[in-house]
Amino acid sequence: MSPPDLTRLAATAAEVAAEWGISLGTPYRLARYSYVAPAGDGAVLKVTPVEDDEADEEADALALWAGDGAVRLLRHDPTRRALLLARAHPGDDLASLPEPDATQIAVDVAQRLWRPADAPFRWIGDHVPRWLAAAEEASGRRLLPLARRLYADFDVGSRTLVHGDFHHHNVLASGDTHVAIDPKPMLGEPEFDVASFLWNPLSYRMRPDVTERRIAAFVAAGLDERRIRMWAIIRGAYLAPEEAVEVLRGLHT
Repeated sequence: MSPPDLTRLAATAAEVAAEWGISLGTPYRLARYSYVAPAGDGAVLKVTPVEDDEADEEADALALWAGDGAVRLLRHDPTRRALLLARAHPGDDLASLPEPDATQIAVDVAQRLWRPADAPFRWIGDHVPRWLAAAEEASGRRLLPLARRLYADFDVGSRTLVHGDFHHHNVLASGDTHVAIDPKPMLGEPEFDVASFLWNPLSYRMRPDVTERRIAAFVAAGLDERRIRMWAIIRGAYLAPEEAVEVLRGLHT
């Protein structure tokens, strides 16, 4: 997705903040595709661009989770795509933790998010082919031929609400627990969510040994190892950094 017009989003945020009687702080540096800023001491205001259709049901997912595993939704303006969210304190993400701790926390948080759901959430199976096609048109990624073959024979799950963008920077410390932020929720299967965790955080260069340990942690929690590997290749074809390609290719046995 191309970077949105943050100036336009900031104007919408200012308008909403004035109506809701909240004061906005400096926008968060890592928020590159939405406008996200502190709203007083205990909340965050987020405005998502209309181009980010994967976030269309973000408020619905947050309402369903009701603060269990994800930040709590306080208020929502669907017309202006504005969400007032409870602020996570201290707010450090998993990238600040040692590898074993970060992985175990990720497993624990993810298990709280994965739950049965239906409408209004959309099925990932209706969107993955489009994402693969867009990746092919954009860059001709080296993983695409393998990803397309794997996906052609894949029976995609549809009964579980998934986060959709689950990685280190989207899991924050909040009091004595951790919560997820910035979901792109759809219906799918838990293994779908593990892929993006494997090649993050941003400062990390993907390694086979670390990847295997991360996969093993999710498998120990009850996930299917083969499906984790297949989803990592499929999603990696259109999401992963180029330097991760060879490690991802090695997941196919």
